[in-house]
Amino acid sequence: MKIYNTLTKKKEEFVPIEDGKVRMYVCGPTVYNYIHIGNARPMIVFDTVRRYMMYRGYDVNYVSNFTDVDDKIIKAANEAGVSASDISQKFIAECKKDMADMNILPATKHPLATEEIGGMLEMIQTLMDKGYAYAVEDGTVYYRTRKFDGYGKLSHKNIDDLEGGHRDIKVTGADAKEDPLDFVLWKPKKEGEISWESPWCDGRPGWHIECSVMSKKYLGEQIDIHAGGEDLVFPHHENEIAQSEAANGKTFANYWMHNAFLNIDNKKMSKSLGNFFTVREITEKYNPQVLRFFMLNAHYRSPLNFSADLMEAAKNSLERILNAAENLRSHMGSEDALTEKDQENLKIRDSFEQKFCDAMDDDFNTADALAAIFELVKLANTTVDAGTSAYAKELYKTIETLSDICGLKLEAEEEILEAEIEELIQKRQDARKNKDFALADQIRDELLEKGIELKDTREGVKWKRI
Repeated sequence: MKIYNTLTKKKEEFVPIEDGKVRMYVCGPTVYNYIHIGNARPMIVFDTVRRYMMYRGYDVNYVSNFTDVDDKIIKAANEAGVSASDISQKFIAECKKDMADMNILPATKHPLATEEIGGMLEMIQTLMDKGYAYAVEDGTVYYRTRKFDGYGKLSHKNIDDLEGGHRDIKVTGADAKEDPLDFVLWKPKKEGEISWESPWCDGRPGWHIECSVMSKKYLGEQIDIHAGGEDLVFPHHENEIAQSEAANGKTFANYWMHNAFLNIDNKKMSKSLGNFFTVREITEKYNPQVLRFFMLNAHYRSPLNFSADLMEAAKNSLERILNAAENLRSHMGSEDALTEKDQENLKIRDSFEQKFCDAMDDDFNTADALAAIFELVKLANTTVDAGTSAYAKELYKTIETLSDICGLKLEAEEEILEAEIEELIQKRQDARKNKDFALADQIRDELLEKGIELKDTREGVKWKRI
């Protein structure tokens, strides 16, 4: 299995710190509103990475935080006239609902920044004791960026270039800093803000320190994989490395994975452009599984363009998989043995399964992995009618397993029909039983006009909206 490591800018063979185990940290959202579809991409991508690791037999300790104290949370709380905790708890719950809808597995641990303040104070003090951090008169604590020899190794930025005038990538801060590049570890409270006591002042942590502390607490001083969106490479992940490696004296993470940006109609997603969509808005129009399929239909390191046309294409493609699965289920049931032809077809099945694994082993190429599933779908559609029930069952199990790695459910969620439609379907069933095929056909046509298509299978009548 090879992973593209942002740190080395090349694919590397994955070798875990501990045999059979993976320690993985993925930066989670700041919870001040509903998550947007840009937030959804790393959630879906790295959930799929986790699922494939589990399929390969690894025990995955997967930690993803919620930033529940932040300027945006405080601003939203003040505007709503409630506490910061009220805002963060509300949107943590909403985020978890969206994640469940997208079939994202709950993390082994979802730590909250506000519950880890003690660990942050401890790491900041360690950094001060080692000379990597200092406090100024107002109680702000800064990290001495220039003291850490490896600063810039993840983002591949030269520290002298940072000071040389590239203001767009400088870390901003107060004039009291020793160096313009130093970043905040702890800052004094402002009036009306949530705060905690510290040796330096009543205040709250800087953003970067929380992930260093939570990763260490729940995964250890060294981890296998640290992941997130490419917007986090600098300064967030760069600063995490500086903090963690200075405090712990060890390499922080062996592999750094970053997904590319999501664009809307070939433009960067932006509230000011009016092309900003939440997951909730999209999943009101489409099944969340369609959004998940859409996200995986491109390599995670490739920029992904979101549009209504592409979502429709994703919907149609996913439906092909679901229809093939339903057809296979309709052929399952009776106990029979595999024929010689079945065995030959299952060897073809095995080759497509291997293609799926080869794609995922090559830096989690979900686009090619999905292509392998579609080859299995084509095999199913062209061979299941002539195959045995046992063959249908074997093929179904394979498609189900590979789809599950991608987080795709093969059985559509049960949809409740209107009573009038249910009654018509039952009347048609009664007409067929009474061999009144003219009436049965008439009712079928009536249902088609109402947007309901019927299909008679071994398991009984199936329906879908058209």
